[in-house]
Amino acid sequence: MPARPGAAADPGSAFRDALAAEGYRGEIAADAATRIVHATDNSVYELQPEMVLFPREPDDLDRIMRAAQASGTALAARGGGTGTNGQSLTESVVVDCSRHLTRIEALDPVGATAVVQPGVILDQLNRAAAPHGLMFGPTVSTASRATLGGMTATDASGKGSRLHGRTSDHVLALEVVLADGSDWRAEPLDAAALEAVCARDDLPGHIHRELRAVLREEADEIARVFPVMNRGLTGYNLRDVTAGGRFTLAKLLAGSEGTLALTKRLTLRLVPKPARRALVVLAYDDALAALGDAERLVAGDPAAVEFIDDRILSLAREDPVWDALSGVLPEDGRPVLGLNFVELQAGDDAGLAAALARFEARAGAAPSAVIGSRAVSDPGVIARLWALRAKCVGLLGRMDVQRQGTPFVEDAAVPPPRLRDFVAGFRAILDEAGLAYGMFGHADVGCLHVRPALDMRLPGDAAMIRRISDRVARLVQEHGGILWGEHGKGFRGEYGPQVFGPRLYAALCRVKRAFDPGNLLNPGKIAAPAPDAPLQRIDAVPFRGARDAAVTPELLAGYELAQRCNGNGQCFDRSDTSAMCPSYKATGDRRQSPKGRAALLRHWLRRRAAGEDPGAIEAALHDSLSTCLSCKACASACPVKVDIPAMRSRFYESYYAARRRPPHHHLLAAMEGAGPVLRAAPGPANLVLRALAPPIARLGLVDLPALRPPGPPAAPRGDGPRVLLLPDSFLGSFDGAVVEAAERLLGTLGCRVSRGPVLGNGKARAVLGLRKGYAAAAQARYDVLRRLAPDYAAIIEIEPAVAEMARSDDAALGLGCDRLVPLDRYLADRIAAGHGPRPRATASAPAWQLLSHCTEISADPQSAGRWQAIFAAFGERLEPVATGCCGMAGAFGHERANQEISRRLYDLSWRGPVEAAGPRALATGFSCRCQAERLSGRRPRHPAEVLAAASVE
Repeated sequence: MPARPGAAADPGSAFRDALAAEGYRGEIAADAATRIVHATDNSVYELQPEMVLFPREPDDLDRIMRAAQASGTALAARGGGTGTNGQSLTESVVVDCSRHLTRIEALDPVGATAVVQPGVILDQLNRAAAPHGLMFGPTVSTASRATLGGMTATDASGKGSRLHGRTSDHVLALEVVLADGSDWRAEPLDAAALEAVCARDDLPGHIHRELRAVLREEADEIARVFPVMNRGLTGYNLRDVTAGGRFTLAKLLAGSEGTLALTKRLTLRLVPKPARRALVVLAYDDALAALGDAERLVAGDPAAVEFIDDRILSLAREDPVWDALSGVLPEDGRPVLGLNFVELQAGDDAGLAAALARFEARAGAAPSAVIGSRAVSDPGVIARLWALRAKCVGLLGRMDVQRQGTPFVEDAAVPPPRLRDFVAGFRAILDEAGLAYGMFGHADVGCLHVRPALDMRLPGDAAMIRRISDRVARLVQEHGGILWGEHGKGFRGEYGPQVFGPRLYAALCRVKRAFDPGNLLNPGKIAAPAPDAPLQRIDAVPFRGARDAAVTPELLAGYELAQRCNGNGQCFDRSDTSAMCPSYKATGDRRQSPKGRAALLRHWLRRRAAGEDPGAIEAALHDSLSTCLSCKACASACPVKVDIPAMRSRFYESYYAARRRPPHHHLLAAMEGAGPVLRAAPGPANLVLRALAPPIARLGLVDLPALRPPGPPAAPRGDGPRVLLLPDSFLGSFDGAVVEAAERLLGTLGCRVSRGPVLGNGKARAVLGLRKGYAAAAQARYDVLRRLAPDYAAIIEIEPAVAEMARSDDAALGLGCDRLVPLDRYLADRIAAGHGPRPRATASAPAWQLLSHCTEISADPQSAGRWQAIFAAFGERLEPVATGCCGMAGAFGHERANQEISRRLYDLSWRGPVEAAGPRALATGFSCRCQAERLSGRRPRHPAEVLAAASVE
């Protein structure tokens, strides 16, 4: 741990002692797992900290700072942990504000302001502000996990910055902890107030005097060097401190990346949330032509113009998010090789129509490269289209089987008129190096995100970091722009002297020295206390890939996705209604997230590759994986599709090869095989299971569902297609009413329905790592399906979790049946083909409330829309309810060890809707219905049960 001269020989011990003496109330984590998880971000780097602090209250930041000064300990503040340039990485102490400092302390709708702690997430603030018609202006693609403290640290901007500028434009005051542990409220000062502060004989007085002197002495150099453009310069924004005639220290602190002070509290300005939006989607047959068209589009005064190139579009076609785009793309035969999303905003429908007319009039005639354009005003469609834009970063993570989109020159910005020429030059650099890449970003303000595909395990690819960075840094300066247009500097601060020149860089060092003379705040980045002190170089910091390279292909087999995790952090979404990641949502512990688990898997593999005893790392990895619900959201919703359940299954197989399994593993694995015996006599079997509940609980399982197999099948009727309804082992054993209802429902649509045998799917074995048993069960299932398939037009699967197994786990074994189709998809297709029920008036009763299975939400996001259309055809109204995971997820909620997490997850997003909807609540998932029944005392019906009853009426 870096220490200043004269500090104690063991600064770690001295720092702990100093924390205790200061009365620090937060958490201190020095365990290997926490340090490993905090060693990476969304960059190429890996630096393992000595310890991680989780301050519990804002005043803990003062205590941390004073302890750091007393012991000479360096600190790096961390928010969302998704920086692309190593901003929050350190080998010393990380101060993670995202776990506890998450309170919105005040929200004033009249004054349109909010006071927040630094760990508050952007989406969290926007959800709180939305009922008042307000929002925070800057919109970033990482809004689901970006903290306001982190956004201020990098002076983030994002989509719509033509209207809303950067984060610093919305910071009214910053309460910070200075290097001596004292508090300071940075808010605009007039001349008299500034004079009063400069007269003080303390650290704030010294800082203001030094900064005032720098601004006076370097005014001409600041005006010459700082570009006048929307994206400005992150890091010591000297140009903006006196903008508007007042001395605004917050403008300097914003973008300083924790190198000057610790942010304790923020007072933010909110803006009106547009009531109506429209999105004009323009498709081009040439990506550069799309960029060149941005100036024309900006003339129409939109809120934003966002660009996506052909390479990202090709990747998006393989993602569930593509469904939202495919319906609005023009089709004239030419391939779509570039897109511009143009957003328009207004307060009402009339205003939006006027804005669209104004845009069309001002933008003028479209160039020949435009294949077509379409205006979309449906909020749901717009949200899904922006979801595609938000996924661009992650999509580039799977550009290549071996290489993936890598951030290091990804946010250069130039004046918009220079954008097309700059991109042409940028492409030439990457093409000359033989690199694949994709580009997207904010065409209206000249900022593009570019992630060349590299395999950082290969020395030749790793060497590209220096080679490409140097060339792009020169190119962007030639075009009057900056290398860091949005995502901060981090280790790219090395280019500061080149960008600012020796005189102005010396001024930045003078600012750093005034704030942090001991160089304890995120040292080595942006500036040092003296110009001749070295900054950390972009290729001297350890690369994550170089350490991964030690893992042999044999050891890596089955765990490849752990290394491909790029740290984009989508799994850090804390929203109650997001499917990903339940265990992280319930605990706030990043060790229990897909990103954290991938990091631990990588480290475990490295230890094994080195011939070292994995020991504590293996135990920590097992503990982390034991809280995974195997909901599979990460396998779909993660842009890189880091399938943790699949890797957990493989790890469990290895882990328990030399260890005794818990008794409940054997019980769960045996239940599917015992199904035929139990289903043969469900009444007596239920009596026996109730009697055995206490010993079963001692073995680790609680609240097992009662047996309720379906009754005898009805004789096939109708003259329509012959279909086979397939009861899986869940519904076929425990929820037979759904099988009976689906059978009746299909019959009302004219299908000749036969009921298939109850087939095991091996899901419990797959989850538990009993992979041979799962493979055997899956093979047996598909042997039956292939034998039956020729006799039926379709084989219909009801349970979403089993349908997802067919799409993922079974397909990975090379197993499949092309006639297997989910119930909702078959019903929707049947109705769309004109074979729906007789037309009827829409029911006047309250709408049914649909709560979808979390696996279904992430793997098949269009499912809820299909159920809506099906209900409408039956004259019923259905409203999808936004929910996350119910906390059951197969057998997870039945395991005694998981009860706290399971109940917490149910309370987060399921209890309220289930109990509010009462008998109008519907749930597609078997496990979800079980969870609601055991925790709310009411079993929601399956949609098929409602429709089957309605068709009888």
